[in-house]
Amino acid sequence: MSQSHTTAVAPVKAAPREGAPQAAGSPLGAREPRAKQRDAYFDNAKYLAIVLVAIGHAWEPLRDDSRVVSALYNFVYAFHMPAFIVISGYFSRSFDASPGRIRRLVTGVAVPYVVFETAYTLFTRWTDQEPDRPVSLLDPLYLTWFLAALFVWRLTTPLWQRVRWPLPIALTVAALATLSPDIGNDLDLQRVLQFLPYFVLGLCLRPEHFRRVRRWRVRLLALPVLAGAVAVSYWAEPRMTGAWFYHRDSAQELGAPAWFGPVMTLAAFGFSTVLVACFLSWVPGRRLWCTALGAGTLYGYLLHGFVAQGSKYWGWYSPDWIHRPLGVLTVTLAAGAVVTLLCTPPVRRVFRFVVEPDMRWAFRSEPRERPAVPAQTREPGTRTGSRALS
Repeated sequence: MSQSHTTAVAPVKAAPREGAPQAAGSPLGAREPRAKQRDAYFDNAKYLAIVLVAIGHAWEPLRDDSRVVSALYNFVYAFHMPAFIVISGYFSRSFDASPGRIRRLVTGVAVPYVVFETAYTLFTRWTDQEPDRPVSLLDPLYLTWFLAALFVWRLTTPLWQRVRWPLPIALTVAALATLSPDIGNDLDLQRVLQFLPYFVLGLCLRPEHFRRVRRWRVRLLALPVLAGAVAVSYWAEPRMTGAWFYHRDSAQELGAPAWFGPVMTLAAFGFSTVLVACFLSWVPGRRLWCTALGAGTLYGYLLHGFVAQGSKYWGWYSPDWIHRPLGVLTVTLAAGAVVTLLCTPPVRRVFRFVVEPDMRWAFRSEPRERPAVPAQTREPGTRTGSRALS
């Protein structure tokens, strides 16, 4: 991920344990007792989204050499993180701040944030040649911003589930954030607030909404919409900045008048939401070779950044042919292969102690939690949460 963004997507623990990135979890993935309890559709969606995250980061050093690459980069950034965040919100609906879920939030989101924020700082001291770069848990580095944001969003879930108009309120909060250049960088609060509407949208969704976007009429309509979005991105690339989709800066910091911030908040939300729907409409619902990898997207999200950062330092982008069409294709395939490898069970077993630490020793034992919703009334197709994105 570029320092401007990212990926991958962490969730809350579920009855059938889902998985981040969503991290971020939620988009990201956690262990589960039995694979048959998982929903293949969402695992496929998380896997495809994390591949797009990795490809986006791999394209970043190539943007200055190609208008096409830059346009595709902006197109992907318009929906890959919103898709992760929507899925994270959807799998956070059962978060009720009970002791068990707070414990899983700490071990599945907060602890990985501390570990990887420290690890990325130490790593970039070497790759960026800044030996004095401080370790700061208040200033997320690179892709760790998503874990910090997910922690905050999930803690506020009970509030969004009780207010009368959650999505309009979240959009208002995001719009006001674009008017406030003094918010500062603590916990990357601009992104926490500006991406908030996508998380709240996920909280508002139900299984039937995902079934509707997968109808054939919607899928057929999605094709010209996606093609048109690519064309618009190509046209807009030299005319406006794609930073509006990074949700990292206020309007003033992007050189726009203050009133433009709320306008772009609504425009970007509408544009990105349509693209997320188009993306989700084409996600396969059956089990594929990559379905099992959806449980490990948090690993792919957190680990691929070391390769993306190191590739620049190691000079992988130095050869001239890398900046030509064949090189772009090679970089794209390599990014997809690397993040796929990082989602596999062997890698997850090696890094589970830092991505999904058990840490039962750190918490008091609690009485067995009763299901938030009786089994006979629970919505079909839902789960009770997961450590990250599920």
